[in-house]
Amino acid sequence: MKKIITVVTATRAEYGLLRPLIFGLKECGSFEVRIVVTGAHLAPEFGLTYQEIEKDGVEIHRKIDILLSGDSPAAISKSMGMALIGFADYFQEYPCDALIVLGDRYETMAVCMAAGSQRIPIVHLHGGETTEGAMDEAIRHSITKMSYLHFTSCETYRKRVIQLGESPERVYNVGALGVENCLHAPLMSVEELMKDLQFPLRAKGYAVVTFHPVTLEDNSAKEQIFSLVHAMEKFPKLSFIITKANADAGGRTVNRIWDRLAQTHPNWLVGTSLGMKRYLSALKGAAFMIGNSSSGILEGPAMKIPTVNIGSRQRGRIMAKSVFSCPPETEKIVQTMQFALSAEGQALAHDAENPFGDGNTSQKIVQALVKTFCSESKFLLDKKFYDVDFEV
Repeated sequence: MKKIITVVTATRAEYGLLRPLIFGLKECGSFEVRIVVTGAHLAPEFGLTYQEIEKDGVEIHRKIDILLSGDSPAAISKSMGMALIGFADYFQEYPCDALIVLGDRYETMAVCMAAGSQRIPIVHLHGGETTEGAMDEAIRHSITKMSYLHFTSCETYRKRVIQLGESPERVYNVGALGVENCLHAPLMSVEELMKDLQFPLRAKGYAVVTFHPVTLEDNSAKEQIFSLVHAMEKFPKLSFIITKANADAGGRTVNRIWDRLAQTHPNWLVGTSLGMKRYLSALKGAAFMIGNSSSGILEGPAMKIPTVNIGSRQRGRIMAKSVFSCPPETEKIVQTMQFALSAEGQALAHDAENPFGDGNTSQKIVQALVKTFCSESKFLLDKKFYDVDFEV
């Protein structure tokens, strides 16, 4: 009998990362895979991105709507409550042998709480990472402690998960799924992308922009995005492909600003959701990417393009030499953009080593899942706290 694995996704970027794993699990033949979508996937203002999943031929087992119309901290907390209730009902009606979640979003925290109380083993991807400027930091480490099996993107993060008390035999360094997409997904040329977007582009003549609110800094979203905007306006010969922010606190504020400014900047294209193929194709032909997204840390180096990383949101992550960080100040952003465009910056990006795996991440995860959940031995959910000997 096949083991049942539930995979939960709440955002466009999350599904893009999970996509090769979902197909790998289906092709493996050992699992019945149930896909549950929630959060921003189901919101019109974030592009109804569950439709991209359906276009991939992936059957959605259940849609669970949790998103409120506001993006205040209180609204985020209420959405977590709705997720806890909705997924408690779902797991009661559709129990499974394991739940797969990725990363550090608030919806994921609530989903894991619902699964944990019903004794469903949790498989966590991308644990052990640090983002000192975001609430994601606390959520990520909390999910680690609720999880049974861990798949990290590099050895440093594996050691950090172990430092949190997780037994080494349940923590695997498999690399990043985003790198796998960059290396193996079929992508469009700049000319094909230009026709698809109906937006004029030339190779290395544009940049990709993704900027999210910094959730641990009070009321900073508007101030920081205008620092970025003023910097972008210093480069009138560049085009900019701008992807909108996530459904985080302050995310709608950021998106309204982009929508308004796009009307007066003909060289700016604002997209609610490009989808994985168009997004990665855009990165491949870009001069650089800019913002504060983890995509600049993972996919940027894999695509051999510079990343202008703004502010504190990604502070604490391991970064390739192609990631150039700066404070959220217009003058500093301009200087860093100029360096990214320079021959030196481009050469650094071309030669930089990607620290997040060899591009075979999904295969490694599937093999470990088969070993853990499909063996003859009895599966025990209880786990001991693994103490690490070290001096402080």
